[in-house]
Amino acid sequence: MTDKKRSGLGRGIDAIFSDFEKDEITSENVVEIGLDDIRPNPYQPRKTFEEKPLEDLAQSIRENGVFQPIVVRKSVNGYQIVAGERRFRASKIAKQRTIPAIIRDLDESQMMEIGVLENLQREDLNPIEEAQAYQTLIEKLHLTQEQVSEKLGKSRPYIANYLRLLSLPEKATKLLISGDLTMAQARTLLTLKDPQKIDQMAQLVVDQKVTVRQLEAMVAKRQKHTKKETGSRSPFIKETEGQLVDKFGTNVHVSESKNGKGKIQIDFASIKDLNRILDILHISLD
Repeated sequence: MTDKKRSGLGRGIDAIFSDFEKDEITSENVVEIGLDDIRPNPYQPRKTFEEKPLEDLAQSIRENGVFQPIVVRKSVNGYQIVAGERRFRASKIAKQRTIPAIIRDLDESQMMEIGVLENLQREDLNPIEEAQAYQTLIEKLHLTQEQVSEKLGKSRPYIANYLRLLSLPEKATKLLISGDLTMAQARTLLTLKDPQKIDQMAQLVVDQKVTVRQLEAMVAKRQKHTKKETGSRSPFIKETEGQLVDKFGTNVHVSESKNGKGKIQIDFASIKDLNRILDILHISLD
């Protein structure tokens, strides 16, 4: 784990990771724990583990064993993984009975934060997994987008752009996860707002190998009809809409009528997403 990869982490978490490295190299507290006594981290953001890399790691473990201990914490029934689930899974594939581990005394909040950040800094999560990781930090630790951006050393618009991906409809989401759709293409599709149109266009992008520039042109053409119906909007309204999109991390549409009235529409992907938006608005329904 290089300093470059850790540079964006908050000092507290960075210190914990530094301790992990120190313990893994010099500690006498490394113990062998039965694989059957270990459970995955429930806050693990990674939902998919590619088979080929796991098989390669499993073969290495068969030949050389596990070089780097995993990190676990005690639970009511055995242990829960804090960091190192790939090594755990590969060890099971390799038919190992035990795995070297370091036992850490961590509470639920620390375990969740470390599990999320440990995966984020590996930089190989798919865009939806990364977005869900940011969402987890916001929801479970009650952080704002600004606080998440500071903790990770990333800009708030960067975090907001990923969170917007959670508004994608089902088909477009699957295409993004599979890699058939790029993040740039997905962000462009989100401007269509209508879930059915987004899914239809996403499939068209994949089938016809449409580039981002081509897609932007296609989306702009489709939106012309809508603009004719709603009339041209003032620069102030457009700028306001853009700022609200960054603020809430989801699609926001601001419309205005000739008499000066209008409305603001804020999209949400789930009840959890709605609660996140209510938190930003400082609205409590208790």
